[in-house]
Amino acid sequence: MKPPARRPAGAFLAGAGGRLLPASLPWRFFGAGVVFHAGAWLALLAGADDWTRWQGGLGWPLAALHLFTLGTLLSCAIGASLQLLPVATRQPVRSQRLMAALWWAYVPGVALLALGMGRAEPGWMAAGAAAMLGALAAFGTLLGLNLRGARGMPGVVLHGWGALAALGLLGASAIALVALWLGRPLLDAAAARGLHLLAAVFGVMGLLVFGLSYVLLPMFALAPVPDERRQVASGAAAMAAIALAGVAAFGVAPTVLRLAAIAAGTFALALHLQLMQQTLATGMRSDFGRALVLMRIGWGSLALALLLALALVLGAPAETFGRLFGIAVIGGWLLSFLFGVLQRILPFLASMHAARGQKRPPTPSALTLDRPLAWHLACHVAALALLAAATLAAAPALATALARAAALVGLAGALSFGTFFAVLLRRLQRSREGANRSPS
Repeated sequence: MKPPARRPAGAFLAGAGGRLLPASLPWRFFGAGVVFHAGAWLALLAGADDWTRWQGGLGWPLAALHLFTLGTLLSCAIGASLQLLPVATRQPVRSQRLMAALWWAYVPGVALLALGMGRAEPGWMAAGAAAMLGALAAFGTLLGLNLRGARGMPGVVLHGWGALAALGLLGASAIALVALWLGRPLLDAAAARGLHLLAAVFGVMGLLVFGLSYVLLPMFALAPVPDERRQVASGAAAMAAIALAGVAAFGVAPTVLRLAAIAAGTFALALHLQLMQQTLATGMRSDFGRALVLMRIGWGSLALALLLALALVLGAPAETFGRLFGIAVIGGWLLSFLFGVLQRILPFLASMHAARGQKRPPTPSALTLDRPLAWHLACHVAALALLAAATLAAAPALATALARAAALVGLAGALSFGTFFAVLLRRLQRSREGANRSPS
């Protein structure tokens, strides 16, 4: 049977202007992610003495981890998904008021949760978690309504449903962890932590990254949409891997199921990378600078994380390999890919907003200050390398010094990216002010 024709580059952008949210809605989530990114490195700096011997308990290392994941990654993912999925599925966001209210609950909730973790205040954590979980319920509602009425792009939609299911697991595991810290356990500590990591990193964030890649890469590369049957196959394998690892977290045949999960995850990644390479090879633009460098760092880091996971299952030292796994999967994969995407999609969205009411709107490049992005890339890579070196250092004093250096370099990179973001917003504002002053 002849395979279905692949849609041309940018087909999913047809009519996108009508589904463009008011700038204040997605941009407030991106802005929160940028601020939380700097806060995460500050929290790591505050906990550098504890980081090298941290075992997952309360303290600033835990706060830093959640500022990276909930603060930076998930905040930006909420803004991106609620802007891009309506474009991909050809329908608007159902309630802009709910999206605005979601920000006011989510961002203070994450801040209070992280502060409670850093200061070891379980009551603060419980209050922050309650606000954040309420916001995530609102996000899940908006996402589910969009997916239910989706038209087209079945691979993207499948990944969206998988991320939505993982969001429910994330909420349940978060409640179990807060209950543990309050002295009222609902689940075994190891099971709750394992499910929480799995749901947050691979479930919600991982599936959104894979799914949105099938929208973003064709747009960046000006390429046809990747084969949708292979998108579905990759997504199904990724969700199978998450399900297998989730069962293993409860102690059911842990070695066998985790090995099966790694195998399924490797297959999902291989198929995904094949589609990404095909997109780049067939696109009219095969190289888009530092953004593609960061994306490739992300893909390579995910492959490395799967190798480290295999080593852990086969008996490698959990303290060292587990910490390296966390650096690879959160810093190397998710953060690298996120910032690669943001430095392309933010100027593009800004130019679309600036185009309203203007005959000759500014281009994305005209809105972008490029040099801070170069500083950010160098600092990001150096910070991850320093964190890995701190993990491998034998002397405690050297490990602490390297962790502190990593936090300082990472903070410099976060401030550099923040400079890019602030200049972009300022140039967008000036462009819109100029359009308002122009005679009609």
